Amino acid sequence: MILPKVQIRKILYATDLSENALQAFAYAVSLAETYKAKITILHVLFEDVSMESSIISYVGQKKWDEIRNRNLQEARDALIGKKRDNVAIKEVLDSFCKTAQNGLTHQAFEADEVLVVRGNPVDRILKTCEDADCDIIVMGSHGHGTFVGAMIGSTAQRVVRRSQKPVLVVRIPE
Repeated sequence: MILPKVQIRKILYATDLSENALQAFAYAVSLAETYKAKITILHVLFEDVSMESSIISYVGQKKWDEIRNRNLQEARDALIGKKRDNVAIKEVLDSFCKTAQNGLTHQAFEADEVLVVRGNPVDRILKTCEDADCDIIVMGSHGHGTFVGAMIGSTAQRVVRRSQKPVLVVRIPE
């Protein structure tokens, strides 16, 4: 039996921007260094369209936009870990890359793209992987117990089930 040659030119790294996400990022960087691959970094802001339309029917579009914008800013502040005015999530991702690169002085990587998108995380991860022609997806998972996984399923589990490309899931400590 002849094994196919594994070629990784482009890696999709999906992150929730937590401090523990650096552990999964280390694997993406290691793969990038080994294969001389580029990394596309993706963060998805969860957006549930069906729930949103129900809310709009109760409070109206204008009020919903106000609430959503206020909550988006609070989410940005939470992602950053502290209050900072006028900081976009893309800047946080750029900072995330620089921090990671400083901590990995012996490894070099090239961030091909840094993306922040809205929508269903699983759908957006899979679509970005396809659109960017990535060869592998690297992401973290908090590894909740089997009961929780069976009841709600994690983003990582759903990506693994639906992806046409290999997925490397790194267990992230709680």
